[in-house]
Amino acid sequence: MGANVPFYGLEAVGMDDRVAELAGRQFNRVARWQLRERGMTDDGIKHGVASGRFVIVQPGVLAMAPVLRHDEWGRFMEAVLVEPESLLGRTSAAAAWGFWDRRRDFETVVRPGNGGPRRIGGVVVTRSKTLEGDRATLRGIPITSVPRTLLDLSVCVDRRALARALREALRLDLVTKEGVFERGRQARGSPGSRRLLAALGRFADLPVERARSWSELRALELLRDSGRPMPQLNRRIAGEEADLSWADLRQIVEIDGGPFHQDRGEDARKEACWRGAGWAVSRVPSDSLYDAPECFLALCPPPIVQNWAL
Repeated sequence: MGANVPFYGLEAVGMDDRVAELAGRQFNRVARWQLRERGMTDDGIKHGVASGRFVIVQPGVLAMAPVLRHDEWGRFMEAVLVEPESLLGRTSAAAAWGFWDRRRDFETVVRPGNGGPRRIGGVVVTRSKTLEGDRATLRGIPITSVPRTLLDLSVCVDRRALARALREALRLDLVTKEGVFERGRQARGSPGSRRLLAALGRFADLPVERARSWSELRALELLRDSGRPMPQLNRRIAGEEADLSWADLRQIVEIDGGPFHQDRGEDARKEACWRGAGWAVSRVPSDSLYDAPECFLALCPPPIVQNWAL
């Protein structure tokens, strides 16, 4: 072969190995700026794309063929590779951490600096001057810490979505209520801080960590706000786990709906066990906790009456 061998000719064997090793650590993604740092020329990159060796997945980001479809972690990695020093942020970070499951039309990253958000391909790049102490790494991907992710979510999602994300982060033991409070306090005065601390306040004195669904937490909020006795949550009774139970009254309320009550036969079997053990059992659809909370409260113990007589 002549002296001017294309990049992917025999002279490129060593470079191929280095690029493959890099891609192997980054969910099969590499950035143009990373390739240039390793000595690859723009002509070499163009040849790699033309020959099918590389596939362009975002502006300035390539994947080594073949590219897997529905590769969420690959999308996370390519998002942070769009610009150097980027961290996965906002709903993208929340999804990576595991406490956001709603659809995303684009991935979001945050990087140091000033200025408003801008769209680069399928990635929205935001900037922040306050990333110190908020950096983390998840499966090799630079990402905002869980407390910072929740703080950033508080300015871009509605109150209910924020509360749901906060509840999930607490339930998954990714953060503590104290940790969330401290991060909100550090950002005190910002819109995000006010909203995050308000969401956390809704969980005061509630056993968030034991909740298995948003509906259970909503039920506890209704009981607390109406002055009702607080139940035990997900306690085993007669060998079966009950959603809400009041031991002194031997009363159980099951919340139907969501992933934990899809087998009616199993629900009936558990209910028979409880009734056989002397417990009263009521059931309520999860939707009624939002649409008709009075129907749920009617099944629960009455409000606690304070006796102020001396």
